Amino acid sequence: MAVNYHLGAFPPESLDLEMLFPLIGPASAAVARYEGVLSGIPNPNVLLSPLTSQEAVLSSRIEGTQATLGEVLEFEASKGGNDESTPKKADIREVLNYRRALNEAVRMLDEGLPLSQRLIKKTHEILMDGVRGRNKDPGEYRKIPNWIGPHGCSIEDARFVPCSADNLADCMASWESYIHTEAPDRLVQLAIAHAEFEAIHPFLDGNGRLGRLMVPLFLHSKGLLSRPNFYLSEYLEAHRDEYYDRLLAISSENDWTGWVAFFLRAVTEQAESNIRKADEILRLHTKLRDWIVDETHSQYAVRALDWMFVQPIFQPPSFIQDVQIPGATARRIVRLLRENGMLRELQPASGRRPAILAFSELLNIAEGKSAF
Repeated sequence: MAVNYHLGAFPPESLDLEMLFPLIGPASAAVARYEGVLSGIPNPNVLLSPLTSQEAVLSSRIEGTQATLGEVLEFEASKGGNDESTPKKADIREVLNYRRALNEAVRMLDEGLPLSQRLIKKTHEILMDGVRGRNKDPGEYRKIPNWIGPHGCSIEDARFVPCSADNLADCMASWESYIHTEAPDRLVQLAIAHAEFEAIHPFLDGNGRLGRLMVPLFLHSKGLLSRPNFYLSEYLEAHRDEYYDRLLAISSENDWTGWVAFFLRAVTEQAESNIRKADEILRLHTKLRDWIVDETHSQYAVRALDWMFVQPIFQPPSFIQDVQIPGATARRIVRLLRENGMLRELQPASGRRPAILAFSELLNIAEGKSAF
């Protein structure tokens, strides 16, 4: 029998604080340590760009997409554009939309639009733009029921039935009011807000990705992070079954405490992983910056390197065109990096089609393993 949305039980009246207190401190400390690293990165939008792309891959994978980071960046490098001719390419388009939606949401926050229903709707519109689900009212709340369960199942056979369309406006108003209240602990508040958004399921599609995208936006908007570069989906994807079970138990058993405990553990572990990766990326950039300046004696060397951190899989003509430095210098930098093994050829040149190159060491840090 389907579990129904917990109408009238949000926000939770009480939590088992004795259970949560040992988890709140470590989670807050881990986020603070990560903020220390983040604030020391000179240009996080450049240096952490591969982690943002990996977050988009993993958040989408939780929903069933199969694309890898390498496939996404290779598709982008080969100018795949709007091609959805295969299921894999359609998956890749969804990942690219997630990254674009996150970047646009950050821009709106920075321009003064608060984390709100308006921002959520605008972000959803970008998330669903031109991909599967484009016919499901991008940027608009659903007006019909939806349910979660095996593909093609009826509402009677669903695992969970979210908030009804009739109650949706009131539930989202309560959600928005809650995220703007003062709270004893912001991470506990975030855990509750994320779970409630997923339970309401306000859109016909894209709710899971949007709810996870909200995590870094909340941390940034509440001042816990100077930039919204927090990547939680690695942990949630690795613990997908427990993630869904804990969310379901809120409505089936009123177990908000169990969910919050899971979320705090996720934040603690993920913050440590984010710290390791950010530190490794910063060290790599510093090492290569000094090396490439010494080797090339070019005033354009650092600009070229930064471009490759944002686009670590690319075609040489795109680099030469986009980096806006003299062509001869750009070609010399690519040749130098290839000769020293820093760029690996993913796809050789063929006829008029240029080679596709990968910045292996950077991509392996983002993946957390030797994948390139």
